[in-house]
Amino acid sequence: MTPESVPPALADVVERFDHVSMAVRSFDAAAPLLALLGAEHFDGGYEAGSDFHWIQYDLPGAGRLELIRTDSTDPGHFINRFLSERGEGLHHLTFKVHDLVGAREVAIRAGFNVVGFNDSDPAWKELFIHPRSASGVLIQFAEFPEKG
Repeated sequence: MTPESVPPALADVVERFDHVSMAVRSFDAAAPLLALLGAEHFDGGYEAGSDFHWIQYDLPGAGRLELIRTDSTDPGHFINRFLSERGEGLHHLTFKVHDLVGAREVAIRAGFNVVGFNDSDPAWKELFIHPRSASGVLIQFAEFPEKG
């Protein structure tokens, strides 16, 4: 797909690039990289009941970097599967959208494989474009209110 063939409606729902996410085994082990990049803590948390933890950093003039990890020892946990198959590194790219349902419709019409649609939490609605239909990269579209 060339830039000329991207449906114009996609530009209407994507507000901006938000962050790049890296899967890591340990937040502490990533500290030297964060220091090298001049990263400053922005936000962080966990998904209750899932052993999923994330932390975001502002990068000087370059957006945000998110680290994700798990405490789970379950080899089927999505982060453990990723680490086992690919090792630490790029997990997904996140784009902020103002209309998740609209983004899903546009992506499906454009032929992308949409997975993981979840609009149950008004503070964080998301969907993913499967890597097989996105040049090998997991793409996340998220609708959420801005944070400070």
